[in-house]
This record gives sequence, structure tokens and C-alpha cells, in this order.
Amino acid sequence: MSRPPDLRTLLAQLDPQAPLAERHLWLIRLFDWIRGDQRSVEAAVSRVRLFLDAVDAHEGARERLAAWWQVLARTVDITTLLADFGFAPRTAFVSELSDRIRRKLLPATPETQDAAELFRLVLPGEFDARWLAQLDDGLLARLSLLLGGGRAEGFRRWQRIVLEAITFCTSQVVANGYASELRLRMGVPVPVAEAIEADPVGAGGRGTTVPALPEDPASQAQPFHALTASLQRLRAQVLRPGAPDDAELQAALQDFRERLDACRQAAASVYTHLEDHGISVGLVFRLRQLRERVLRIRELMDCLASASAARSAARLISRLVIAGREGASVRALIAANSSLLAAKVAERSAETGASYITRTWPEYKAMVRRAAGGGALMSITTLMKFMLLGLGLSAFWSGFFAGFNYAASFVAIQLLHLTVATKQPAMTAPAMAARLKGLDKQGGVESFVDQVTRLVRTQVAAVLGNVMLVVPCVLLLSYLILLATGHPMISTAEAEHVLHSLTLLGPTLFFAAFTGVLLFSSSIIAGWAENWFVLHNLDSAMRYNPRITRVLGAARADRWAGFMRRNISGLTSNISLGFMLGLIPAFTLFFGVPMEVRHVTLSSGQIAAAAAAYDLPMLASRELLVPILWCAAGAALTGVLNVGVSFFFAFRLALRAQNVSGLDRARIRSAIWARWRQRPLSFFLPTRVGARAAPRDPSQAG
Repeated sequence: MSRPPDLRTLLAQLDPQAPLAERHLWLIRLFDWIRGDQRSVEAAVSRVRLFLDAVDAHEGARERLAAWWQVLARTVDITTLLADFGFAPRTAFVSELSDRIRRKLLPATPETQDAAELFRLVLPGEFDARWLAQLDDGLLARLSLLLGGGRAEGFRRWQRIVLEAITFCTSQVVANGYASELRLRMGVPVPVAEAIEADPVGAGGRGTTVPALPEDPASQAQPFHALTASLQRLRAQVLRPGAPDDAELQAALQDFRERLDACRQAAASVYTHLEDHGISVGLVFRLRQLRERVLRIRELMDCLASASAARSAARLISRLVIAGREGASVRALIAANSSLLAAKVAERSAETGASYITRTWPEYKAMVRRAAGGGALMSITTLMKFMLLGLGLSAFWSGFFAGFNYAASFVAIQLLHLTVATKQPAMTAPAMAARLKGLDKQGGVESFVDQVTRLVRTQVAAVLGNVMLVVPCVLLLSYLILLATGHPMISTAEAEHVLHSLTLLGPTLFFAAFTGVLLFSSSIIAGWAENWFVLHNLDSAMRYNPRITRVLGAARADRWAGFMRRNISGLTSNISLGFMLGLIPAFTLFFGVPMEVRHVTLSSGQIAAAAAAYDLPMLASRELLVPILWCAAGAALTGVLNVGVSFFFAFRLALRAQNVSGLDRARIRSAIWARWRQRPLSFFLPTRVGARAAPRDPSQAG
């Protein structure tokens, strides 16, 4: 990398008549010289002072710099830079994401009249924002005098530029306020019973809210109408001939600030609607853009009539540097606009996950029965898996039909109100994270530890219930097939392959952890799908849409709407998980990566089928018993990793979504270890004393 030229060379190269690219390259070199090695902000500020001193001392440099600045102001639209830099040129999240990726991949050129592109080249880093913010009033006054010509004339020109930037920003705020997708969601939330007849089936049995619309729907946009009128009053004061009346100008500024606050509050009311009726990343993106526009207008207003306009301008340029970095960051865009969606996904998962945490003996026994039923049904899934493998299909179709098999089994288990153990952790983690909000309250830590013990013993009960019935059911199916056909479920060659692939001595643990990631991913898909279902009010559409009611009838449409509202999350989760388990190994194999899935219940069933392929004397031999034991150990650890990995990722998401990541985790760990030392059995079985002492929480029914 070449070193920036010295100051004498820079002043010699200053030429206002140079071509566009050369003028802009000179500016880039100047700022490279000011930054130096970027180690000291004070050193950068000293170089600015040194540059101004050199301009004053160098013959003709002052006039050439003023002329150079005038050429720059004519060729590059500074107004657009102040108004639009750092904001998305598009209102759609996906198009903005693709635009940011394009800007990262393609280089920029200084031969441009785009003020934003030139600004990124001249002031690319956070260090620039820091030294700009440290410029003292004396330096800022010298810069203003140097670039502005006559002080009064230069200030008036700057006021007009800032006023035009405010006008551009205000037009964007008003346009967003008029957009129907925001305007129709503005309002104050009220209980739904005050607006429409209560509908407990459609609401899933929970209270809900809708935005209270004013008597005149057009009044929702009233703050934005008033903002336009207030801006015209402000423009008239700033642009009036001669010096503006200071009292009237301040009154116009105050009126404009009040109208701007009213618009911000109207836009903020949309968040209440989103919290209650589903979140759209696109809507959140537009709301954040509107909020940032309002903040930019406030900063521009400080530059317009502040007593220290130069200081306000330096602060604005420093903020533009930060905005430019954030506006180019793909990670920041995704994180900022998906945070509310993550929160809503975690919240909806918490509502579902609470039902998977048992508190009392009756709930614990019910969980064991549900898990046992799920294990019995998974034995049929195991049989179908081997039948599909026997067809010898290609990798894709084998994976597709395997995924269909898994998805159908998981959906059947859901509809029969049974359970698969590995589906629970991704749902129970957000329910646990919700308890972390009360850690600072009296007994908060103890309550959270109670929740941990309930979760652990529920998982133990569910895994044991699945495994303890899938194994005998697979053995029974294999015996029945042997009686009917004279052959077991699978041949000895297939059994050897199963024992070889599922052994603990192979990559089983890695594949089990990978399966845990898929389990977590399915819960995210489920939360997103439920949020989408609620956001678009599809249960109401199914219940009242004339075409649907003509086909199904009003009563059946109502039943289907209630069914989908209650089960959309589970159906999406089960179907997505099933096809991921079946298809992802086929896709990874296409790219030469032999990934497989290891699901504790399916693995246990496969081991049972492999054992049933041999007769009893062979099973008792060391040659076969040792591999089976290694596979059994692998299945046990597969269960731990399936549950642990999916719970880990879901718990981290819930912590982040609920802003509880800064909690004192050492205090929680010590409390859990204390419970383990004092009452280890509570992690495996509910105690009757604990069941009597704990108040019943209806939201956590088994």
C-alpha cells in the first residue's frame, strides 16, 4: 500500500480545474494524510490544524481551495448526501439486502457525481467519526470561513442546503406515514371484546388485542398532514428576503418539532399492533427507516438554527460516517430487522413449550404415556424406513420418501396427542428463558431452578418413554414379519451395516449434534410460520371468506380455522423436520459431504431391528453382543446430544430475544448445583412434597 503524499505535495496538487476523478482523488489523499496511522485522534486533529495553517501560509492556496470547493459543491449534490446517506434507497428488506451485498462485492470509483459513493471513499471508517467529533470550535470556525467565503453569505447558503435536506427527509417520512401497511396499523390497542365479539377458538383460547381505529380512519394520517403544513411555514421563515425574524423562526422550528414528535408517536403505535398480531420483517424495516429519518431531521434542524451551527455540522458529518458503516453492513441489517421476529418466535414457542414441562406426578405419568405412544408409532416409521431402503431408489427420491415417512409419522404423533422427546427442547427453552425475567425478584433464582429440574425430568421421562416402547415394538414387528414371511424385518447384511453405522466408535456423536441443529431449525420454521399465519389473519379468512364458506359450510370452516390456528406451529415444525431429516443427507452427499442424521428414537428402533435379524445363540456371542452394546451407548449419547444441542441454540435465541443475556449466570449455576447435591432425585422424578407445595400453573398443563 502506497504512503499518502506529504502536505507540501498535496497543496501543490490542488487544482480546481482538474478532471472530476482527479479532484476526488485529491480529497481522498487529503483525508488519508489526516488519518495517518489511525492510532491517535489527537494527532488527526493536529493535522487538520496544520493543514489550515499551511493553506494560510501557502501563496494562492486559500483561493484555489475555495474555488475547488465551489466546483465540488456544483458537481456533487450535498443536499442529497445530508438527506439520504445511510438510508436504504428501497423500502423492501430483500432488495436492500441484495443491494448491500452488491456494494460489498463490487468496487467503487471516485469518478462519480454520487455524493454517497464519494463520501464512503473519503470517510470510510469509525476512526473518521472520532476525530471529526473532536474538532474544537476554533478549527470549525476557520473551516467555515475558508469554505464559505463571506461568513454571512456562507451561512445563508448552508441554511438553504440544510433546509432542502430537511424537505427531502420530511417527504420520505410523510410518504411512509401515508403507506397503507403502516397507516392501517396505527392506533391504540384495546381488548378485542370492546371492538368485536370475543372469539376464543380463533384466538387459541387466549386474550388478544386489536388496534382501536378512530371514528374517521383518515385521521390516522393527520400528524403527517400537519407535518407538511408545518414544514412550509418553516421554509417561508428561512427563505424570506433579508434576515429572518428570529422569534418567528424559533416558533416555526418549535411547531415543526412538535409535529415531528406526533408523527414519531403515531409510527410507534404500529409496534403494539405487531406485538399482538404478528411481526413482518418488511414492516419493521420500514418503521426503523422512518424512525431514523426523524432523528436525521432533528440533527439537520440543529444545523439550521443552532447558535453553534459549525459544531452541529461536524456532529452531523460524524454521525453520517457511522450511518454509512451501518448502512453497508449486511449483518447489522439482518440483526436489526429480525430482532422483533426472533422475539415473537421465541414468545410463541414459549407458549407451546410450557405444555411440555411437567410439575406433578399425574403430569409426569401422562408424559411417559404420551412418549410411549410416540415410541410405538415410531416403530412403524422404522419399518417403513427399511422398506424404502429396499426399493433401491436414487439418492434424491430415497431422501424425499424418507422425509415424507418421517413427516407423516411426526404429524400422526401430534394429531394423536402423543410426543417425540427430541421435539421438546427447542420449544421448552423459550419457556424457561421467560422465567429469567424474574431473577431479581424474591425467590426468582429458586423458581428458575425449579423449572430446570422439571425440564430435565420431563426430558428423561420422554426419552425413556420413546425408547422403552420403540424397541419392543420393533422386535414384535420383526417377529410378526418372520412368522408371516420366514424372514426378519432386515437381512443380516443390512443388520451389520446398521451396527457399523450407529456404533459409538464412528461419527455418530457428530451426526447426533447435527441432528440437534435440525431440531432447533424446525422450531424456528414453526415459530415463523405461526407468526406469518397470525400476521395475515388467516384464521379469520378461513372462517369468514365467502368462497371458503360456500365450499365447506360455515360450521366446518369455523372448525378448520380453529384447528389450523391451534396446530399450525406443530404441523409446520413436524413437516419441516421430517423433510430435513430425509433430504439434507441427500443434498450434502451431492456435494461430496456424507452427512447423516442420528435421531435417538429412530436409532434405537434400527438397533432393535438389527438385533432381531440374528437368532438368540448368535445374540449371546461376544462377536455380536459387543457391537450391540457400542450401538446402545451411541444411542444413549445421541439422545443427550439431540436434546442438548437443540436446547442450547433455542435457549440462546430466547435469551437474546428477551434481552436477558447479561444475567448473573454464576448465581444460577451455583443454585442448580446446590439443588443437585440436596435433592438429586428431583431431576428424575417429581416429589409429592414438591407437587403439593408448588401452586398449579394452568399454562403448564401436561
